[in-house]
Amino acid sequence: MGRRRKEETFLRSRNHGGVVAVMSPPAPPTVVGEDEDADTQAEPVAEDTVGEKKKYDPGAPPPFSLADIRNAIPNHCFEKDSWRSFSYVVRDVAVVLGLAAAAAFLNSWFVWPFYWLAQGTMFWALFVAGHDCGHGSFSNNKRLNDFVGHLTHSSILVPFHGWRISHRNHHANHGHVENDESWTPATKKLYDSLNWSQKIGRYSLPLSMFAYPFYLWFRTPGKTGSHFDPSSDLFLASEEGDVRTSATCYFAMAGLLVALSVKFGIATMLKLYVVPYWVFVMWLDAVTYLHHHGHETKPVPWYRGEEWSYFRGGLSTIDRDYGIFNNIHHDIGTHVVHHLFPQIPHYHLVEATEAAKSVMGEYYREPEKSGLLPLHLFKTLWNSFKTDRYVADEGDVVYYQSGSKNNNAPGSAPAVGP
Repeated sequence: MGRRRKEETFLRSRNHGGVVAVMSPPAPPTVVGEDEDADTQAEPVAEDTVGEKKKYDPGAPPPFSLADIRNAIPNHCFEKDSWRSFSYVVRDVAVVLGLAAAAAFLNSWFVWPFYWLAQGTMFWALFVAGHDCGHGSFSNNKRLNDFVGHLTHSSILVPFHGWRISHRNHHANHGHVENDESWTPATKKLYDSLNWSQKIGRYSLPLSMFAYPFYLWFRTPGKTGSHFDPSSDLFLASEEGDVRTSATCYFAMAGLLVALSVKFGIATMLKLYVVPYWVFVMWLDAVTYLHHHGHETKPVPWYRGEEWSYFRGGLSTIDRDYGIFNNIHHDIGTHVVHHLFPQIPHYHLVEATEAAKSVMGEYYREPEKSGLLPLHLFKTLWNSFKTDRYVADEGDVVYYQSGSKNNNAPGSAPAVGP
């Protein structure tokens, strides 16, 4: 119990006014955190000796507050419509079933590759719908959120509550070197201690794009625990029942897949489910990575100690344009506002982002515009994996380094392509 009391104290300790913002909707029209000085009070813009504004520094405190952004976003963007949210789930499920039926009927090797890409993308869309349930932005009804979350996530072998809780920790600590949960940067010391297999798994493409199932079971290097173990450090004592429920649903789905393989044949299930599942995993790993790494022009700071705050950590995330897929996967690319206000339903994120950009100014990392297909992101992903290896062992504002003597300064990563 000592461990859990310590963890619970940490999650609700100083400067986690942002946790309140993560877990419950703000009361319009303002946001007030527990640490008002850190998150809601705008800091004056420093000026140089001739009275001009200093050059933009991505790691410096911004000259505006979380409340300023909240006040710029229309109040209706925080309103949840359960019927509208559910309509997206119905759409996704209908497309998933339709694709599977069509592929099974045609059963052509000309069709199967197109099916795998399309169905894997739809599995990713199901995940994002369940992602809204985990944040409570799907509906104000917790039971409905949990039901739909289990329906969407269990069907693609994700333990809903285990994921929901670790994802909550990610939002509560985003941008913190040690405490973040998603794609946490390795320190130089940790990086040097990794064996060759760990480095290949974490820093090699395309292997790193298959990491998510292993993360669910073992987390990332330097962290312990499992999303299936109720006694893991990830969870509080009060959350053990939720973790068991989701693990049960996960294994029930796994059992169903085995039974279907016995009835219809392993080859059929490999084509209908297993290959699309791994396409979904690649979507998830690529998108979540790109939302926290590799902006083309503005380096992304990571924080420690007094420099970290919920607000500054949220501003360090990155929006992405996924072209034709934006609507299909529920505008998950509008990531900055989502991190600052995860209660906003996905169908309001584009409008909320446009409103917030006028306040964020240079602190908003404008995404590179995509064509019909987001092919430009392959180069971004490749460049980042080549240069974003570790952060310094010390320092309260740090940036990724590659180990090369020529590109360890913020924003100096060379443009290298595949």
